Amino acid sequence: MIIKRDCDYTVKHVNRRLHIYLPDDYWESNERYPVMYFFDGHNLFYDEDATYGKSWGLKDFMDQWSKKMIIVGMECGHEGKERLNEYCPYTMNTYFAGKIEGIGDETFQWIINEVKPMIDREYRTYSHREATGIAGSSMGGLMSVYGVTVYNDIFSKGACLSSAVTPCIALIERDLKKNRISPDTRVYFSWGTNEVKQAKDPMKTSMGRAHKRIINTLESQGAACLLYIQPDGRHCEADWEKQIPLFMDHLWMR
Repeated sequence: MIIKRDCDYTVKHVNRRLHIYLPDDYWESNERYPVMYFFDGHNLFYDEDATYGKSWGLKDFMDQWSKKMIIVGMECGHEGKERLNEYCPYTMNTYFAGKIEGIGDETFQWIINEVKPMIDREYRTYSHREATGIAGSSMGGLMSVYGVTVYNDIFSKGACLSSAVTPCIALIERDLKKNRISPDTRVYFSWGTNEVKQAKDPMKTSMGRAHKRIINTLESQGAACLLYIQPDGRHCEADWEKQIPLFMDHLWMR
């Protein structure tokens, strides 16, 4: 089942909607569940809510997957550059959007200090880091890279799809080197071949080189990383949906 509820995004003191997935038998059981937090919550479950009319179809997957958990989809702002600013940990210049005034760390403070405590208080969760993951695509993928590394004491798992890491790879590496990564950390990375200029070796593209630098640093500290380069993959919900079994199995089914 999906519950939609508004939450005060205190960074700006405006409402942001949460899209919360609960197992269908949630109210008939006394079980506790791990929790995975997703960016762009409006794109996860229903096509009619999705920005471009196509969702990830995540509800359908979760309804039939063997591991039950709670999913918390967090919606962003939709005006102007709100999403870019809210989902970027850094202020930086980009080739795709010009200057981004990043307030992504403030967004994480909101998640960690307000959203997560509310979810743990009002729903039957396992609140410890080993049962807590973060996920997203594009700018949400960048935020997931940031969250699972800078806030590794909160999130032990991250799914980082088509992550916008290239413009800020030096800043990501700086933060990676400042933070201790627990060796039980599990991270999934991906991008599609149609998202970057064609190359015989995808790892020699700017996307490939940036991901290699991140993965090497994580693996040097014992983290388990999976990189998937999606053949003919595009930067869209339909192709991210195809990856759900891959990243969910890597993060949770060991």
